[in-house]
Amino acid sequence: MTKSFGIMNSIKPRIRETKLSLYLLGRNRLTRLSLVVVMLLIFIAVVSPYIVPHPEHIETEANPRDKLLPPSGQYFFGTDELGRDIFSRVLYGTRISLQTALVAVGLALVIGVPLGAVAGATGGLADEIIMRITDIFLSFPPLLLAIAVAAFLGPSLENAMIAIAISWWPWYTRLIRGQAVSIRERQFVKAAKAIGTPPIRIIFGHIVPNCIAPVIVQASMDIGGVILTIASLSFLGLGAQSPTPEWGLMVSTSRNYFLNAWWYSIFPGLAIFVTVLVFNLLGDGLREILDPKTRKI
Repeated sequence: MTKSFGIMNSIKPRIRETKLSLYLLGRNRLTRLSLVVVMLLIFIAVVSPYIVPHPEHIETEANPRDKLLPPSGQYFFGTDELGRDIFSRVLYGTRISLQTALVAVGLALVIGVPLGAVAGATGGLADEIIMRITDIFLSFPPLLLAIAVAAFLGPSLENAMIAIAISWWPWYTRLIRGQAVSIRERQFVKAAKAIGTPPIRIIFGHIVPNCIAPVIVQASMDIGGVILTIASLSFLGLGAQSPTPEWGLMVSTSRNYFLNAWWYSIFPGLAIFVTVLVFNLLGDGLREILDPKTRKI
């Protein structure tokens, strides 16, 4: 009976927190709208190979007879300089942009979170070494560092993802380190140390799980920033290479035809704008839901 009562007492705060989170989500219209759009983008990314009206235009097949046609019933977003359907390429570009952004952010998390947790949890010499290396990377603007690394590795979408991960991981290290310094002084961490729990288990079993909320918020906002950075690298010729239907590369190629074919740059540019916007709005909404300090009840 006592055990069941204890379990119920431990569950009640979680139920109350879940109800509060759902209430905050339901109250914020922008967050709801951004969540719906993000889910739609993910759906398009998953099914795009099967729903594009002209799959043959995704890669290299050209159709010179229909080059630079304006939007119409046959080609919703018009065609490019090779007669390829821009609507099909923008839809498929959703898959490429989201996939590369998730991989780049995932790599940055894999590097930054463990380093920040170790630095914050252990302190001392390890903290000094990790944070000084982190400060060196943070001294460079992320886009400039990504451009330098991508130029060194060579132009490709894979190298662009690596370059972005290298320029992004220090931000997660600093974020986690700040959280870990606070959490390591709490009673449950001291109790785990007192009973002889191995340090590695304390870090990844007690400290990191309690730092996860700000990481989720930051990562959701960074996905939009990474998509914009990947598009920038492709625009500069350091990211995706032709004929890959990546949004930034499409905008770069369309520069030569802007005066005669406005639709060529407008639609991939609009896709970048909407995607970055909704991920930033979603991140702001998640911050309000997950961070008690920013809640307005």
